[in-house]
Amino acid sequence: MTIIVSVKFNDGIVVASDSTASFFRNDEKFVQSYDNANKIFNLAKGLPIRAATCGAGGIGNASISTLSKDLRERFQGNARDCADWKLDPESYTMEAVAKKAREFLLKAMDDSGQPVSLTYWVFGYSSGKALPELWGIFVSAQERPDAHLIAGETVCGPNWAGEMEALDRLIFGRSGGFLDSAVKNGMEADKATDLLKKVVPDLYETLVMPAMPVQDAIDLARYLVGTTASFMRFSIKRAKTVGGPVEVAAITKHEGFKWVARKHFYDAALNP
Repeated sequence: MTIIVSVKFNDGIVVASDSTASFFRNDEKFVQSYDNANKIFNLAKGLPIRAATCGAGGIGNASISTLSKDLRERFQGNARDCADWKLDPESYTMEAVAKKAREFLLKAMDDSGQPVSLTYWVFGYSSGKALPELWGIFVSAQERPDAHLIAGETVCGPNWAGEMEALDRLIFGRSGGFLDSAVKNGMEADKATDLLKKVVPDLYETLVMPAMPVQDAIDLARYLVGTTASFMRFSIKRAKTVGGPVEVAAITKHEGFKWVARKHFYDAALNP
């Protein structure tokens, strides 16, 4: 597991992630973790389209990072027998990009013969649009929902996926275990669900204004990832599945995609 966070505002969208990749056996027993996994990806060089992931770190023998690069080759028209995948800079839509990404990832899982569970975000600007979008894809052998719009052009605010407990408590004002606890303590399930629907809007902590400056959106995204990492670090009952360097990227209308914080496994001076 991991944490990915987006902060969407009028001038663009900022996405941040941690770098921990954790591995478990089939019986869910923890095996190992690494703190330098890549979770934010370039899906089309020269276009304001990017992706981020949490959950399984790979499908079959390929990491999600490698698969995202394979997908990028298709979108750029460089993959054999995939000419119809090439994005037209004048007419592509984020919806079409998200649907193609879903198709690609599901096929990769089916071809591997190994079930996985992961979330894959696709975010950026459709051709000619003034505001960005955030789309979500859930890849699972049990469920195969369509790509869905998480935040449309006019919607501003934070979104998060992965290890959600810390930010559920901080922003929604409730734990992910609220319903189970309510039922365990005598409340009927339907009444508990109804109560939750009523209290979350009252408890919701607004952190984003549409006119938020880019730098403040960057600071907020970094803070939300850091808060989750610290929560997981000090929680006694939770596996340490969030950590490592925080990566941050921003997409804006006129500047396009920019890395704000990025780790390298090589010295940049040696690779101009």
